[in-house]
Amino acid sequence: MSKPLYLASQSPRRLELLRQIGLLPTTLRLGVDVDETPLPGEGAVAYVSRLARRKAEAGLLAIAERGLPVLPIVAADTTVTIDGATLGKPADAGEAADMLRRYSGRAHTVLTGVAVALGGRLKSAVSESEVYFKPLSETEIAAYVASKEGYDKAGGYAIQGRAAVFVTRLSGSYSGVMGLPLFETSELLKAVGFVAL
Repeated sequence: MSKPLYLASQSPRRLELLRQIGLLPTTLRLGVDVDETPLPGEGAVAYVSRLARRKAEAGLLAIAERGLPVLPIVAADTTVTIDGATLGKPADAGEAADMLRRYSGRAHTVLTGVAVALGGRLKSAVSESEVYFKPLSETEIAAYVASKEGYDKAGGYAIQGRAAVFVTRLSGSYSGVMGLPLFETSELLKAVGFVAL
């Protein structure tokens, strides 16, 4: 039997991943906007961890204000790092193409922070994965950007979509690169007293 919980995200990929492990997620619209501006001197790991926790806290506030049933809240945030730079979602086609050029023929790091809240308990973790891309031609980059698949994705691509043909190797969590590391999520759910499986 599927177990219900809230997902503090509008991401269809995260919904799909939670359903994959037998959970019944309901998208929870947060009553407040979580400021995603990095803090001065904040590293990428601290950044995704902080945002995931803030989104989970906003979720707790939302269910309390609306009188919704108390269920676990899952929140996450993903970013990509390469050469000391942190890359979010591309602002336009030019930025999306620049991101792909940076990945071409080398590795980049995908970080996904996940937080789970239930009642007064809030636990979080960060999944770190290394993704290796083949050398990309300008034709391949242009075709991928034209598909618009990566526009709403951290780092400008979707590993579960057309960009899968660029990936030569992955060290870490495939689901984490998609936006929700399922191992860490399951462990955090257990840590707040909710057994996923």
